[in-house]
Amino acid sequence: MARKKTSAFDDLVDVTAMLPWQAGITLAVIAYLVLHYFAGRAPESLNPADLKAAGTTVANGMAHGITAMLASVFQYVLPIFFLLGSWLSFSRRHRQRELHDKVARDPSADALEKMSWREFEGLVAESFRREGYRIVERGGNGPDGGVDLELHMGSDKYLVQCKQWKVSKVGVSIVRELYGVMTAERAVGGFVVTSGAFTEDAKEFSLGRSIRLVDARRLRAMINAYAPLETETGEKPLVAEVVPSCPKCGSPMVQRTAKAGANAGAKFWGCSKFPACRGTR
Repeated sequence: MARKKTSAFDDLVDVTAMLPWQAGITLAVIAYLVLHYFAGRAPESLNPADLKAAGTTVANGMAHGITAMLASVFQYVLPIFFLLGSWLSFSRRHRQRELHDKVARDPSADALEKMSWREFEGLVAESFRREGYRIVERGGNGPDGGVDLELHMGSDKYLVQCKQWKVSKVGVSIVRELYGVMTAERAVGGFVVTSGAFTEDAKEFSLGRSIRLVDARRLRAMINAYAPLETETGEKPLVAEVVPSCPKCGSPMVQRTAKAGANAGAKFWGCSKFPACRGTR
């Protein structure tokens, strides 16, 4: 259950906690510097010779005094809330890494189903983070909420909806809903991720619409591709070789070698539809 909000500062902490933890620290520094500047500004001087402007100058002086007083207090208070949100973000990301590694070590078929829906969203976030995406956790309003994650790869934006449904398949209405949000927000692509499977109608609708459907099998492949090198007992995990999908069009990728530039000789993944699609990892 979500924490009950009691003030605007609670909202500020929650919003900051959805961002990467480094963003919270940056916001704290910026808030302090800006407010410290206003707290230290000298008041306007009153010129006795200019009596017509005396009233205006006094009013401005009072406004300046109030602003300086508030800034002198909030220059310390506001950064504290940003840092608290940053700490919550860091702690959540640490838990997500641990959950990802735990699931990677767990070969049981119900590993994805026996976690809570909030843990499932965190697992999906960490899986995409390890594929190179920058994550903004928007969070739906519950197990069947709206867009849960916002992914960024360079200047491209992707939306993710997570469905930890243990019984029914994810239908076309869910995929259609995500497509509508993608269009409204001008996202270049989207993902629907489930711990189960999709209906045939959902699969048909996703074709040609830059929506990638990730069922339990494909999610498992994503997790295993970035499994820890060793288990807790020191044994090597069984990880199948996984070919990543193109972040732009969803097609399988092929491994290539850079022939020129600063990265000449380095291996990278390129889209199999090159040059029609230039997606890389």
